[in-house]
Formats: sequence, C-alpha cells, structure tokens
Amino acid sequence: MNNQILLDNLRCIPDWPIKGVNFRDVTTLFKNPETLKVMADEMYELYKEKGITKIVGIESRGFVMSSALATRLNAGIVLCRKPGKLPCDTIQQTYAKEYGTDTIEIHKDAICEDDIILLHDDLLATGGTMKAAYDLVKKFNPKKIYANFIIELVNEHLNGRETFNNEIEITSLIKV
Repeated sequence: MNNQILLDNLRCIPDWPIKGVNFRDVTTLFKNPETLKVMADEMYELYKEKGITKIVGIESRGFVMSSALATRLNAGIVLCRKPGKLPCDTIQQTYAKEYGTDTIEIHKDAICEDDIILLHDDLLATGGTMKAAYDLVKKFNPKKIYANFIIELVNEHLNGRETFNNEIEITSLIKV
C-alpha cells in the first residue's frame, strides 16, 4: 500500500529507545484527521468482505484503529492486554522476548468458535507480541484469524512475517 500521505506524516525518531534504532512513531498518524481517515478507509477496504466479527486490539496503540475499524465493519472489540489490566477471568499467553518473557491476556468469554477475528497492532518488527496474540486467540478455536499492522518494518534482521505460518493472512498499510 505505502500511501504517500501516511509516509509523509510518519515520524521517525533516530536513536530511540537506544542508539541505532529509528523508532517509527504512529502517534503522528493518529493525531492528523486526514491520515486517520486514510488508515480507516484502507483497512476497511482490506477487510469489508472478510466477515470479521471481532477485532482484537493489542495493547495499547492497537486499540486506536481497532475501534475505528470495528464501527465500520459492525464488529466487536476484544482487548488484548498485559496481566492484571482486565477485570474478569482471562486466558493468558506467555512468550519470549529478547531479554526475558512477557505475558498477554484476553477475557475468557471474549471470543467464540463462530467468530472471524482480525488481530491488529501498530507495528510488525520481530512479530513476537502478535505471534503470542495469534496463539492466544487460536485457543478459542475461531473460524478464521487475520492480522493487520499499520507499519511493517522490512529488515533482514527482524523477519517478523516469518514468525507466522501460512494459516494467517497478514497485511500492513506501510512498509518501511
């Protein structure tokens, strides 16, 4: 896709959070009404024919476009959060990170077998968090799972797409 309006409004912060990393900041896309509309329109076109019943937004930047898109697709929202943030019984998934592990969770009653799920987050880099979200959602045995990102970092050291098997269709709005 690589819409020029999105690329022109994407902020890059060099050497953050550590030297050598060029951080891609999606908040500049969220604050601009034109880019927000472009993202919502592009995501709607990608998924309007897929029968999505629920969008799983990954904490926290994944919540923004999940909500915007859900209203257009007439779908529900499921929050995928860090432990202790959801008030009812949850199902958890722990996953490896560069230096240790992390855990995400979803309410036990959030997804059913009849659901068609779209997982959404802001950025695909190594794919660790989204792979954990995918594995977590698979425990609910939904009919189908898709994944979407605003930004996909295309870098021979990251290989985020390779984290997933061919069971899931992955789309991204911007590749940098």
